[in-house]
Amino acid sequence: MAEMLLIAHEPLRAAMRLLVMGCGSSDAEAAAVADNLVEANLAGHDSHGIGMLPRYVGAVREGGLKVNAHVRTVLDAGALLRLDGDAGFGQVVGAETMALGIQRARSLGCAIVALGNAHHLGRIGAWAEMAVAAGMISLHFVNVLARPIVAPFGGAKAGFGTNPFTAGVPLKGRPPMILDFATSTIAQGKTRVAFNKGEPVPEGCLIDDEGRATTDPRWTVQPPFGALLPFGQHKGSGLAVLCELLGGALAAGLVGHRGDGSQQRVLNGMLSVIIDPRALHGSDGWEAAAEEFVAALLQIRPREGHERVLLAGEPERRMRAERLAQGLPVDGTTWQQILDAATSVGLDAQALQGSAGLT
Repeated sequence: MAEMLLIAHEPLRAAMRLLVMGCGSSDAEAAAVADNLVEANLAGHDSHGIGMLPRYVGAVREGGLKVNAHVRTVLDAGALLRLDGDAGFGQVVGAETMALGIQRARSLGCAIVALGNAHHLGRIGAWAEMAVAAGMISLHFVNVLARPIVAPFGGAKAGFGTNPFTAGVPLKGRPPMILDFATSTIAQGKTRVAFNKGEPVPEGCLIDDEGRATTDPRWTVQPPFGALLPFGQHKGSGLAVLCELLGGALAAGLVGHRGDGSQQRVLNGMLSVIIDPRALHGSDGWEAAAEEFVAALLQIRPREGHERVLLAGEPERRMRAERLAQGLPVDGTTWQQILDAATSVGLDAQALQGSAGLT
């Protein structure tokens, strides 16, 4: 099992900003990318955290990820926007997309925003959090344009990506509900994390290249490749296909079954629906009904093995508080990959390590 490092979040942010700037990004872009990734680690989603940076660096060097790119408007039909991310950092073009959608929803009551050609958008929950912070409800359907990694229900090989679905709902007097999940049993990045740690994945998550059940994460990391399974069997598979049709074919004009995995880039398409609830119900017309339901739900007696009923988003907030206080765990293999990526763009790996507070 790989050694574990514990790194405080502020030094880690500083070090990761240096790495992104080493790719040629501006200070602002480096901050947006690094901070988004560290926030994913803080939330407990290491699969979408700093461990993605070696792949980002590889994508920049290959030309599949453009630094300092910004979102471009392809179609503006009022409440309907179609945007192109110009293969730029998803952490940048995703934020720009949501800012445009929120602004339009505030003006018109709702907005449908189709984003295509965005490099990896990171943890999609971050965009739902951006919407709820503005008092908006949001829904997000996302596809993944890269080597297929998830088998459809009943299939013995991969046919699409992990295709996340996300929703955010603000709740008066409470933290928002943020529902954010891959349509596979686990995110692809979690298999990378498990592989780097030398750990198996839970049963029922993976098949090998012959379609046989396995717990070895190498089948999504090294060729010959196997596949992740969809969550809930046909239900997850159906939702993944919906994300492909809406986030891919409709929003981006591109679907994700293409590619042999030889490229480092990961492109996303995202269809976002943003609603201003005040446009439907006035200042607080819906909030009382929402609070009545949520309050009753949280009063239900927990079953054995559970502390209490939880709403989506609560585990991430709990993990964030814990990691802010104790530091962020990073396995030694992932950290070495980050140092190697730094060296590949001409940075001093030891200096990067020092900026992270490691000797």
